[in-house]
Amino acid sequence: MEPRAATARTPTCATPADRRPPVRLVRAAGFTLIELVVALAIAALAVALVPPALQALRDGMNYRDTVRAVVTDLRAARQRALGEGVEARFLVDLAQRRFGPDPQSLRELPEPLQMRVVVAGIEWSERQVGAIRFLPQGGATGGSVDVLRADGSGVRVTVDWLSASVSQTPIAP
Repeated sequence: MEPRAATARTPTCATPADRRPPVRLVRAAGFTLIELVVALAIAALAVALVPPALQALRDGMNYRDTVRAVVTDLRAARQRALGEGVEARFLVDLAQRRFGPDPQSLRELPEPLQMRVVVAGIEWSERQVGAIRFLPQGGATGGSVDVLRADGSGVRVTVDWLSASVSQTPIAP
């Protein structure tokens, strides 16, 4: 067997000769002008589109809440007349844009909604206040309340004069 020769490298210095770090592409911190322009364009688009969408959402919520309040108040007045044995009225004040079963705490009609009311002649006053009267025997003076959106669409809430039942039907523009 032949002896093997080994070569060894011994450093001549305690520190390596090449002290530079490996070459890497180092990008400067910050944003480019194109990135800033794109970000500002997206922000401007969001600012332009969000308020109309929120307004449409608010208008839809106001419409649904108003229709629900009208139907609920009419049914509550009917129930009060039947349960307590007294006449109960649902009022619509077109001049002051208010409605409800209690003259002291009428609800405000939100903008831009409109109301129309059809009531018996004896239930209409010169101050543009109409009333639907519910009787303790189960009848009513009858009538209808229209809740309309700005585009003319809406719902008609009808009170039957014989049974005092409350129903609703859509109104097309």
